[in-house]
Amino acid sequence: MDSARAAVMVRPGLVEVREFDLLSPPAGSVLLRMNLSGICGTDKHTFRGESKQYAGTDHERDVIYPLICGHENVGTVVAVNGEVYDSGGRRIAEGDRVVPGANVACGNCYYCRNDYPYYMCTSLDDYGNSLHIGIAPHLLGGWAEYMYVLPGTPIFRVPEGLPDEIAVMTEVMAVTHGIEVAQAVLGMFGANKFGHSVAILGVGPLGMCHLAKAAMLGAEKLIATDLFDTRLGIAERFGASLTMNSATTTEAERIELAKQATDGLGPQIVIDCSGVTSTFTEALHMVRPGGVVIEAGTFVDMGPVEVNPNIDFCTRNVTVIGIGGETGAAYEPSLRLMDANQHRYPFLDIITHRAPLEYAQWGVETAQDASSLQVVIDPWATEPVSNPL
Repeated sequence: MDSARAAVMVRPGLVEVREFDLLSPPAGSVLLRMNLSGICGTDKHTFRGESKQYAGTDHERDVIYPLICGHENVGTVVAVNGEVYDSGGRRIAEGDRVVPGANVACGNCYYCRNDYPYYMCTSLDDYGNSLHIGIAPHLLGGWAEYMYVLPGTPIFRVPEGLPDEIAVMTEVMAVTHGIEVAQAVLGMFGANKFGHSVAILGVGPLGMCHLAKAAMLGAEKLIATDLFDTRLGIAERFGASLTMNSATTTEAERIELAKQATDGLGPQIVIDCSGVTSTFTEALHMVRPGGVVIEAGTFVDMGPVEVNPNIDFCTRNVTVIGIGGETGAAYEPSLRLMDANQHRYPFLDIITHRAPLEYAQWGVETAQDASSLQVVIDPWATEPVSNPL
């Protein structure tokens, strides 16, 4: 094999297939034969031209086109240059099925040295985003037949019995680490750390993973909102006992229904995964006094909202946790958790469409309508597969 095809996002609104030279991986690198790559909410923003990422940090940037998107990846190792080890300290070898971390941290900045989440690194590089096709060895996103995994990238082995269709959601599930933080915060203020009521605003793939995580951690009450009844139906299969369509209800109605479902108090944890700014204020208004709001959905700059520090935070003792991405430490527990629960929850129903490389633009467009939940790129497929909601 001396070349590989990839779906390249040439500019906002345009994806086309290009061919790249395929060389031996650089020293300390790994070459993967891609199995599946997810279309993330960030990729949808990039496709729409909403390309300001990590706003307010030292690595704030605009996406550079053209690029190969895809940072939710699962693949099989076909070449290794040197000694490369997985997260458990085992040497990586050809034939290993792995999930690579979505980011490459420098390891030397203040945040890296002090064990902050690796997405806070001041010199962060990330697959399918900052690592565009102008950077050698070019195949640095998952929407491709092959992908290079650079030195310093965390690599995680996939449990033998876990299908690719679930393993491809590992990065998304790793973003849900805010739930454990919220549990700890509630415990600090006197609440029981378990059996919480949890509301998720927006149950696309990220929100659905948060819902599944809350269910697997023993949430007593699960509430979900979304614009699409089809997604809310899947949320019910993961255990949501109250679902509300945001297109046919008002914010005031949703808040009142959430209170009624939680003994008149409101949910203890409200997680905003919608990707739009208006639901952040709704989360603040919905959470009970002493509760926690997790903002996990606005990874690109979507503009400001108006809040009242007195009512929204101070007198109601509300804690807000901002989640800028997954942590490296969350990948392996996420793989184990999904593996242990794959027969209890309908994870396979989350993937509704598979797109060959030639249909990548169709995949991105489909990922934004009511018929879909998670859309994945299958670089070896010849025809698209649709199992719409």
